[in-house]
Amino acid sequence: MTGLAPIDGLVVLAILAKAIGYGAALLAMGGVLFSVVFAKHAEASVLRLAKQLAVCAALVGLAVLAIRFGIRAARISGMGFDGATDPMMLGFVWESPLGTAAIWRGIGELAILAILLPRFGHWISLVGSVAIATSFAQVGHALGEPRSALAVLIVLHLLAAAFWVGALIPLRRAALAPDGADLLHYFGNLAAGGVAALILAGTSLAWLLSGSTTALFGTAYGLALLVKVAIVAVLLGFATWNKLRLVPALRSQKPGAVHALRRSISMEKMAVALILLATATLTSVTTPPVNL
Repeated sequence: MTGLAPIDGLVVLAILAKAIGYGAALLAMGGVLFSVVFAKHAEASVLRLAKQLAVCAALVGLAVLAIRFGIRAARISGMGFDGATDPMMLGFVWESPLGTAAIWRGIGELAILAILLPRFGHWISLVGSVAIATSFAQVGHALGEPRSALAVLIVLHLLAAAFWVGALIPLRRAALAPDGADLLHYFGNLAAGGVAALILAGTSLAWLLSGSTTALFGTAYGLALLVKVAIVAVLLGFATWNKLRLVPALRSQKPGAVHALRRSISMEKMAVALILLATATLTSVTTPPVNL
């Protein structure tokens, strides 16, 4: 198929590592955004969970960075797994765009750890969140043209996605709290703007990278993107159902509302995992039509 790279065991490992790295980045940024935005609306245990989530995700992200370096070195060396520890190959990776992205992401994930510090910790972690989002504009499909527009759209897209994804686990916990319905309602109102930004940025990115509507159906990139969009549509369906039916039911204290809402949020988490895999595949083995 046009624009599809060969897939072997190392490529599969690269996709899995990239998907985990994406998830860690979104959870790290999202945990920070949640703890800052909802500092006056969520109870202490929910905020504490969001901060712990951000810190754990940042640490996982740092570990995945090191693993991805080894996988990348193994792929470009032609030596298989022996190339993963070859100093020369690792040097090549460090000097590549992945090395630049790793600097941004590593600094950002270290800054996320400051969320546990009093007073100014949240400001440091917010800067770290922006640094992590910026790291994705230093590598992959973001290196195409127009470079500046792609970078801005990617940062906006990731921050909007992180706000949503990072809130899922804290909100699932909040559903058990006495005043959790109010928090969920407030999140739903704010998330509407975030979803709009997510869709706008994602659509603009798709258009810039595909170049035409016909390219969506005739290239590996286009077909993979359509799969991702389909999963996102399912995710939006769950979110809409939560906002319009389940959260109002929770506020009305209807029987079974808590269980239904928590189950729906769990389904959202599964959809997010599939989106991460689709995105990792999209950026690992396909070439945007505009670059063909």
